[in-house]
Amino acid sequence: MEWYLLALKKYKDFDGRSRRNEYWYFVLFNFLIALVLGFIDGLLRLTLPGSGLGLLGGLYSLAVLLPGIAAGIRRLHDTGRSGWWLLIAFIPFVGAIILIIFLASESQPERNQYDVDL
Repeated sequence: MEWYLLALKKYKDFDGRSRRNEYWYFVLFNFLIALVLGFIDGLLRLTLPGSGLGLLGGLYSLAVLLPGIAAGIRRLHDTGRSGWWLLIAFIPFVGAIILIIFLASESQPERNQYDVDL
């Protein structure tokens, strides 16, 4: 939970680096929270007909959009890549796989252009 809160606190910090722990715990807690909110949306019938998008889940997704982008950019910086690599996810199927590999890669132990090692 500590890593999740750290990523939320650094929501407007697009500089620097984020370790794998910070990024992947943020992703894990987002998934779990979205799962619970989706269940609540379904239980309370707060979903839009035909779309499956729920009110609570949609609001939560909107709230964590900027922190998620910032955490992804900092994670790519930690691997020595530019944050612009996030855009590769828009290439169907292959782009998402490549991005996951980049995000799961080992951190650069030495200083890089984005910051010193954490």
